[in-house]
Amino acid sequence: MVAGFFRRLILFTVVSFFYSVGCLFAGDVSIMDEINQLKERIAVLEKRVSEQDKCIAMHNSTVQAQQVKISEYETRFSQFEENLHRVSASPMQLMEGLELGVGGTMVLQGADNINYRNGQTQKESRADASYSADVTLAKEFKEAGGRVFLHLEAGQGAGLEDNLTLYSNVNRDAGDSDAKVELTEFWYEQDLFNNKVAATFGKLDPTAYFDQNEVANDETTQFLGRIFRNSPTVEFPDNGAGIRFAYLPVEWLELGYGLFDGSGSWEDIGDSLFNIGQVHFKTSFFNLPGNYRFYGWNNNTNHTKWLDSQKNKEGAYGFGLSFDQKASDVVTFFARYGWQNPEVYNPDITAADGSSYSLEQSWSIGFQVEGKPWGREFDAFALAIGQVTPSDDYKKSNTALSAKPEGHLEAYYKIHVNDHLSISPDFQYIWNPFGKDVTGNTKGVFVGGMRAQVDF
Repeated sequence: MVAGFFRRLILFTVVSFFYSVGCLFAGDVSIMDEINQLKERIAVLEKRVSEQDKCIAMHNSTVQAQQVKISEYETRFSQFEENLHRVSASPMQLMEGLELGVGGTMVLQGADNINYRNGQTQKESRADASYSADVTLAKEFKEAGGRVFLHLEAGQGAGLEDNLTLYSNVNRDAGDSDAKVELTEFWYEQDLFNNKVAATFGKLDPTAYFDQNEVANDETTQFLGRIFRNSPTVEFPDNGAGIRFAYLPVEWLELGYGLFDGSGSWEDIGDSLFNIGQVHFKTSFFNLPGNYRFYGWNNNTNHTKWLDSQKNKEGAYGFGLSFDQKASDVVTFFARYGWQNPEVYNPDITAADGSSYSLEQSWSIGFQVEGKPWGREFDAFALAIGQVTPSDDYKKSNTALSAKPEGHLEAYYKIHVNDHLSISPDFQYIWNPFGKDVTGNTKGVFVGGMRAQVDF
């Protein structure tokens, strides 16, 4: 009885062992199948991720290419926009691609020491006014990569400029005493070689393309004094026939060249050519933009040698630089320097009293602060100082001349009244006016003024 019990117990144990082993083996097979299925799924997912990575890489490459092209377009059109600088408000869209800009500038200035008036040089205070009005039309031909620009300008009043004998005068916006309307610019510009090159021809303003500056290049909203608008040592001709090329080999570099009618008369253009070339570096130090321009020029309009008046068909030449650099989101510094051939003078360039002179060097430095820190985001305060030095040969030609460097200081505050009106109190001081060579009057000149800029 007992032996039978143990036999049954042993048989039950053996059967249970083999059953357990069978179940365990069957479970291992099931787990292995699941592992293999997971490996297959992972392989499929890895393949899909790889394909997506390729798509993302292709997309990033396309985006980068588009960003480069956008940057090239922005650089290319920056010159186009600069020609609308006289109209600071947004141009009106008349139809697709056609823009109209209208603006006007009114300047009132008073001086405590007028050093020229109808041949008289006695000290006298005086106040004068001037105005200018501008109408611009611009049309872009996107499908052809071209654009056309037309600028009509009207104005009246020489301001104080015909009463101050200076190397560099005080109101760049002033015109003639008589009211008149004229076509000051009319040109066509064409992009070439995948927007790497632009060619512009027609009636051009050379200062729109050379010796530019972000904070010292617009008399309607920035400094009024001529020394701070452009270098006085560059004989920029009046707007006239010309052609200009710009080449952008890379995003941060622009090479420019211009050939203009030196007399601005459209007559005998080949006899009086003004050539200028410029290298423009566009920087981003600490993510703050800057512009560093270097240029050289030549003018084969007839000039006369100071020390040999028989040589009256000489050319002139010179070089210069124009820098502007953001120091913060609201502060921008600028600097200019210019030099020109001191041996010759242009008989067509004279002071208010009719005196001939020539300059050898000029420099200017300054800054502009935007009004955001004091809660006036669209206001601006600016200050600049500079000197104009007459040429040594000019001084040698007349031993009676003092020919001292003429100094300039200017400060203005632009008050943004609304989107259509800004008012700018402006103050200038000139020491050693005309090198202290105004007979009977060698005192400095203080000029105070007010400018109103109206945009439609």
